[in-house]
Amino acid sequence: MARRLVAFPLALFFALLMAAFAATPAAAQEHPEREFKECPECPEMVGVPAGKFVMGSPSDEHGRFDYEGPQHIVTIRAFAMGKYEVTIGEFLKFLESTKYQPVPCNTILNERWRNTGKGLAYPPYDVQPLRWPAMCLDWKDAQAYVDWINARARAARPELAGRPGPYRLPSEAEWEYSARAGTATARWWGNQVGSGNADCNGCGSKFDDSVLSDVDSFAPNPFGLYGMLGNTWQWTADCWHKSYVGAPSDGRAWTEKSCDRHVIRGGSWDNVPIFVRSAARSGSTADGGEYDYSSLSGFRVARDLP
Repeated sequence: MARRLVAFPLALFFALLMAAFAATPAAAQEHPEREFKECPECPEMVGVPAGKFVMGSPSDEHGRFDYEGPQHIVTIRAFAMGKYEVTIGEFLKFLESTKYQPVPCNTILNERWRNTGKGLAYPPYDVQPLRWPAMCLDWKDAQAYVDWINARARAARPELAGRPGPYRLPSEAEWEYSARAGTATARWWGNQVGSGNADCNGCGSKFDDSVLSDVDSFAPNPFGLYGMLGNTWQWTADCWHKSYVGAPSDGRAWTEKSCDRHVIRGGSWDNVPIFVRSAARSGSTADGGEYDYSSLSGFRVARDLP
């Protein structure tokens, strides 16, 4: 069960958050006082402490792909990450508010969003639970949701008016830093996939290669984040690059104007365990043209901190 959110005024919250981060080691444990939700429609957020980490996988990691290297040190500023992936229920509120209509994520199977009043309906499911992660979404869909959340946050907090953000997709470096949560193993719980730690094709859960699971079905990682691995792929802000040669070392997103593919992370419910690792990465087109990925992709949001 999710922890109860602490009702600090945000100015006080951020002051306490930053003070706490100054003395917080990278391998921090979950702290409820780092959680906040600043508007009714906004996702639940968890403060992620600043730190440094080694991004990418070592050459001897089982399942490693060449585009997970070279390993390099990245410095991350304190920021906030969605406690969960954006859920079907949260995305439906966005659709109802804006009348935005995502394009089909798979035209062959006619997989598309339809608001049934009870959840998302598209083959092979008649109705999907509202606590499942929203998927069948491309990068542009995720950006449209982020724009809406920023508008709702500004409506709740007029002092944000005229400022960029503060919500956005996480950078690829922020995503991996958050997924590792101070660990250096293939997964935050260890090198072996084990049993009952995630939802994938071979993760040893009751959902494996069969069905999605609620966003809080598995234990959180040491940063207090749920579902960083498995269930659905997660979009990041970065353009896809085949290696980390030339990658930023400061945690910012690696983008270009001509970018036509973006990075997805985390693996999905029907992927084998080698894709469900903290360093595993792939790329997909921004407009949902690749069915294998767009049908299985969702996202979580990040937030800048003062």
